[in-house]
Amino acid sequence: MNGKRVQTAIVSAVLAPAAGLMLGSPAGAVTAAETAPPAATLAQVRAIIGADTGTAATLTGKGVGVALIDTGVAAVAGLPAGQIVNGPDLSFESQSSNLRYLDTYGHGTHMAGIIVGNDTATGTRGLAPGVKLTSVKIGTATGAADVSQMIAALDWVVQHRNDDPANPIRVVNLSYDSGGTPVTTTDPLQYAVEKAWKAGIVVVAAAGNDGNAAGALTNPATDDWVLAVGATATNGTTGTTDDTLAPFTNLSSTKTGQVDLLAPGTSIVSLRDPGSNIDNLYPSAQVGTTLFRGSGTSQATAVVSAAAALLVQARPSATPNQIKDWLVNGGTALGTGTAATLGLRELNVNGALARTGTASATPALTWSTGTGPLQGSRGTSSMKLDGVPLTGERSIWGTFASAQWANSTTPAWSGGLWLGTRIAGDDWTGTSWASKTWAPAAWTAAPWSGNATAGWTDPAWSGRTWSGRTWSAGTWSGRTWSSNGWSGSSWG
Repeated sequence: MNGKRVQTAIVSAVLAPAAGLMLGSPAGAVTAAETAPPAATLAQVRAIIGADTGTAATLTGKGVGVALIDTGVAAVAGLPAGQIVNGPDLSFESQSSNLRYLDTYGHGTHMAGIIVGNDTATGTRGLAPGVKLTSVKIGTATGAADVSQMIAALDWVVQHRNDDPANPIRVVNLSYDSGGTPVTTTDPLQYAVEKAWKAGIVVVAAAGNDGNAAGALTNPATDDWVLAVGATATNGTTGTTDDTLAPFTNLSSTKTGQVDLLAPGTSIVSLRDPGSNIDNLYPSAQVGTTLFRGSGTSQATAVVSAAAALLVQARPSATPNQIKDWLVNGGTALGTGTAATLGLRELNVNGALARTGTASATPALTWSTGTGPLQGSRGTSSMKLDGVPLTGERSIWGTFASAQWANSTTPAWSGGLWLGTRIAGDDWTGTSWASKTWAPAAWTAAPWSGNATAGWTDPAWSGRTWSGRTWSAGTWSGRTWSSNGWSGSSWG
């Protein structure tokens, strides 16, 4: 299948879309012949963003929930089970009991490590190690996911944000882009993220990895309400005077729709997912046995999501508009290059905290009605199943009537039914390595490819299991593939 894009870049080798590794081309990636940038540990990132001194150093994100809509998370030792919650698995791999909830791709685990990791083997700690992380899986080992899965995931997060009163979900990390360039005032995806914003959830979205000359950010970072994040190259130091805009970061060609905030996103060292797709393809990105290097606006987005959680802990009554204002205007101005010309700032947690006494005006922006075509959100990022693209006004589970969905006064989710179709279980139940898990369910809707005899299962998944330390050996492949990728531009 084809679908969304993970915002991570490839440093050691260029991704081959035909292999289905990512949901898109690795814009901004460099070849093996070029020199990989200096690695940035999470301890160094903490210093760069001003979170290692003063009030910021006392914050952990405790009492704050962060939703990660991604490719799942693996049960690596560096992720504390007591702080991980499995929301519903909405990926195609949910139909395989040995892959359900788990990160076969490697991207989600890397993001989770940046936010909440605690790798005792190396002393690597996430930037908000006290948060409760809810993983909602939508991507497979090939990165395959459709915009309809992202919309369903956002709907679920909004409805279940207060299920854990001690750790309400206040931040959602979207290291992803849909591939579409829709009319923003009617776009269903932007309507979904705006529903989260209105519900008090800070939506942090990756700007994309198509390069500074892209002319526009990717969707949903194009939504002016959300916090759109680009990446910096920190050049091997913990000071910010030599930090520059990463060349893979998307920029807008106009004054509107520009990146809101920059954060370290080049060669970030986070948790490794042994035997995952990216781990197999890019062994040079491995750092010891437990860590892995990755670059992209994905990584920068995870850094900002962690920082947003720290601010919510410090100011629990703050609105998303206030958190965004404080983070953006409390950032460190970069003094050279394109970032200086555009007036872009790099994340500074103590700088943001210093602004929390400053009043923030509600921006005069237009909300999306959500009534536009789903195909506009999807754009050219059509998921493929058995070579058949998913197009038009349908989700992966059936017909999607955007106006009916957006205008309904009835919640989109009822138990495990989304828009009346069974795609998950009805409640928190079951067992897994995580502290809590949403029940699974068999999908009853027929695949759009018409290959009903094969259903949703994939023979390539057979025998692939997580041993507790690594994925079983073999090549990740399957019937599904996505044309675009998550917002990571490189691994290495």
